[in-house]
Amino acid sequence: MAPSLATLTVSLQFAFGILAGVLATLAMDRVMGALPEGPTPPFVAAAVLTETTPRAAPERLALFVHYLSGVLTGPLFVWLLLTSEGVFGAGIRATVIAAVVLYALMVGFFVLVPLPRVDLHPNRHSTIRRDWALSAAIYVAVLAPVVSVVFVFF
Repeated sequence: MAPSLATLTVSLQFAFGILAGVLATLAMDRVMGALPEGPTPPFVAAAVLTETTPRAAPERLALFVHYLSGVLTGPLFVWLLLTSEGVFGAGIRATVIAAVVLYALMVGFFVLVPLPRVDLHPNRHSTIRRDWALSAAIYVAVLAPVVSVVFVFF
């Protein structure tokens, strides 16, 4: 493969990561809407940014942060997958490793950074963590196969 084509291929993979991030975010939205505290995480993020409570956080900001994060996590997964393929070789093992790392980053970041910084009743924290973990699992379960199938063609 010519060097310029190889470079273009990597660029296209990152661009596709954005599209896959959109699809995964839309799938995640369906799950979030069905969970008791599912819609809360975007408001937690907005509350941290505005130094308010999740209930007082602006809805537009919450949605903006949610969708921007979802879209940009797609290219993050592409990077994780390229890295794991560089270390472990292309295949299912590299994909699973990248997916597990992404899931850990998504859940770990939310649970350790924004969630402890908002004023919520302590009883809600465990439900929010659980609902976020389930939502993140759906996101990764949609994103990883979609990106991996496209990688086969590049």
